[in-house]
Amino acid sequence: MATAIDTVISYDSLPYIDTPPTDSELESINNQITSELSADHKTTPHPRLPPLVEPNFRPATQAELDRIAAGKPWVGGIDVSRYELGAEASHSALAAAYASAAHVEARLANLTLLNEFGKNAWLVHNSQLEALLKGLEEELMELKTECEVVNKERKGVQVDAQPELAALEQRWKRGIGRVLEVEAGAEAVRQETLKRRREKTEATDS
Repeated sequence: MATAIDTVISYDSLPYIDTPPTDSELESINNQITSELSADHKTTPHPRLPPLVEPNFRPATQAELDRIAAGKPWVGGIDVSRYELGAEASHSALAAAYASAAHVEARLANLTLLNEFGKNAWLVHNSQLEALLKGLEEELMELKTECEVVNKERKGVQVDAQPELAALEQRWKRGIGRVLEVEAGAEAVRQETLKRRREKTEATDS
């Protein structure tokens, strides 16, 4: 099961020759990292990231996006009542006919423009997106290559230093052992000295 530690620590950056950290050590490391992060680090882009391109939607499109974001239900639409012919006065029927004709004419003009320019606009937009995607993929590949180079260099340094580190650790252990032996010997001498003093004092008193 994934934990917060999995999302913060990159395991491919752990040492190659040291003992792997325990779960409690990983949790402690994760807590220290989390404590230094801002509360909005998951929702606020990093300051070194390039600014996002601001969208430029048409007012009608932006209004629809705002409605969806606000969770409001869809209402309205085209009012077809003015296109319906009822038993009203003749001038109302004529006005509705004019409105219907204008609506059909506008739709025809839009369809004509879409048929003439829509395909090219769509192809150009796709080409721009593909170029953007290609650039991002190349940048990602470069970053991955840099990470691999750094990891290989770091691994080489650690592996090369392993014998020296092992020798230094053995020397340190031997040094600690000698210190303990000296302390134990000094304590034995002190105890022997105290014992002789007590024996001397007891002999004097008797």
